[in-house]
Amino acid sequence: MESRPAARRGPKPNPATRRNLVEAGLRMIHAEGYAATGVQGIVESANVPKGSFYNHFPSKEAFGAKVIDAYFDRNENKLLATFGNAGAAPLARLEAYFDDRIEAFRTLGYAKGCLLGNLSAEVADHSPLVRERLAGYFDAWSRFLENCIAEAQEHGAVASAIPAAVLGRFVLNSWEGALLRMRAEKSDAPLIEFKQVVFGRLLS
Repeated sequence: MESRPAARRGPKPNPATRRNLVEAGLRMIHAEGYAATGVQGIVESANVPKGSFYNHFPSKEAFGAKVIDAYFDRNENKLLATFGNAGAAPLARLEAYFDDRIEAFRTLGYAKGCLLGNLSAEVADHSPLVRERLAGYFDAWSRFLENCIAEAQEHGAVASAIPAAVLGRFVLNSWEGALLRMRAEKSDAPLIEFKQVVFGRLLS
């Protein structure tokens, strides 16, 4: 982990500088990975002095946790918009969400994948702070799926033999695995197969 001792007292942190650093870090870590992204590259991308980084974040690890926060905040807006659409049936909402994500990955050329999944593989074994952040956001994400599936079960559209919470976690876990294969194959085939199994069998 890239870190440094408690910084001497410096200028008061600036919210705009902090946002610029987090946005730059999010872009770089998602594209290049955590280990390959250094503090120097982040400050250069954000166009701020290197000292500003440690004036806002005590370590690269703490910075990584804030990047995860920003990533989930951005994606939570998509979750709220899609799953809050009361005009669509529960399974239609769920399928629309994954259709939107699949189209987004096609546009990206099947690159980057999910930052939560990427950091789980790269950092979670070495950083309790990052691991706890990731686990919390995976739980929050799966609850969106769980609530939608539970509603479908109440309407009789999905069998109730398996609890909605288990189904929600399983669907999310399967999606994360499909994203890994997508990146390896540079193809949407794993994502299409994910949809075929989830919506054609598991939730039918």
